[in-house]
Amino acid sequence: MRFFKDLSSSAFTAGFVAVLVGFTSSVAIVFQAALAFKATPELMTSWMWALGLGMGLCTLVPSLWLRKPVMVAWSTPGAAVLATAGLAGGFSMAEAVGAFMLCAALITLCGVTGWFERVMKHLPLAIASGLLAGVLARFGLQAFAAAQTNLALVLTMLASYLLGRRLAPRYAVPLTLLVAIIFVAVTAGFNGADIRFELAKPVFTAPSFTLSAAISLALPLFVVTMASQNLPGVAAIQAAGYGNHSGGVQREGIPISKVITLTGLATLMLAPFGAFALNFSAITAAICMGREAHPDPDRRYTAAVSCGAIYVLIGLFGTAITGALTAFPKELIAAIAGLALLGTIGGALATALRDDLHREAATITFLVTLSGVVIAGVGSAFWGVLAGALALFVQQYGKSRFSSPPHN
Repeated sequence: MRFFKDLSSSAFTAGFVAVLVGFTSSVAIVFQAALAFKATPELMTSWMWALGLGMGLCTLVPSLWLRKPVMVAWSTPGAAVLATAGLAGGFSMAEAVGAFMLCAALITLCGVTGWFERVMKHLPLAIASGLLAGVLARFGLQAFAAAQTNLALVLTMLASYLLGRRLAPRYAVPLTLLVAIIFVAVTAGFNGADIRFELAKPVFTAPSFTLSAAISLALPLFVVTMASQNLPGVAAIQAAGYGNHSGGVQREGIPISKVITLTGLATLMLAPFGAFALNFSAITAAICMGREAHPDPDRRYTAAVSCGAIYVLIGLFGTAITGALTAFPKELIAAIAGLALLGTIGGALATALRDDLHREAATITFLVTLSGVVIAGVGSAFWGVLAGALALFVQQYGKSRFSSPPHN
């Protein structure tokens, strides 16, 4: 099978790191969202089953089919919205499921009509790169901020990474992760893990559709998922060179609208079991789409397939694997995420600032996105793009030089 011929240790490690970072950095928010609707332990396990299978299959299957790294994740800002709105509104789990299904229907509509992809095709490369750099830079900052609480671990990982980049660049991240795990094991730094080897059991919840849940849960969930997840997710695809256009030249890429449709349909089917919103990933996509995953762009899909396979295992054995992954210290997670993304952050910044015509607008996009500002419940990724686009419009509208082709 071609997959096993293309698979490398660096690609598998990139997939594992993507799961480690994506899962452990936000699983607590998902648990809070479930508890906001009075979820029992059985229902919380069902949520992990549905989300793990949804993310895993939506990542694994299209990546294998297209031989391109398609990365799908749960909506972390969406979970935050649910955790807040759920507690404030006192909604039942049945009403929440109804809201999940309505949100899924809207996402599917965006994919079927293709309007979201059409909008993204008109986003200049500099703005998209500034957006991606702003989203990822927070993880770079967190990597070094982790030194405040565990200086020895962070310095050990930084030294391992720099030596790895010099001696074996392709394996720098796997070696850094291995050294970090050994260091934590020797220093007894792992948290207590609750590991029970048993299959997760899905629990069906019949949906209840109410106007209040549609307004308070479904619409905010849809907006933040599209603006704060799918928007930077597509930017990551563009920056990595897997879009359908490059400098105005048509070429084969990841079919954005079809994957959005897939995530909407998967969410719709799995919503009664706890899948609240599936979408393009930005952070974990950057890990699996970068050179650290594999020097050959045509073989990086194996990193995404590995990530998807691990997500499926999380879904099937949610209790055991959740306990194992959450045993890693938070400093290790922050440091490995930042170090794995260094190359992508640098590349995105270089692209964003390369063209004098777009430099200031791209800088505004980067800074607004990096600020983390949330207005009207919508995250900084949307406002960063809006601010950059407005800056570009004010500065360049009507000028003959404003003729750079769109990028996707």
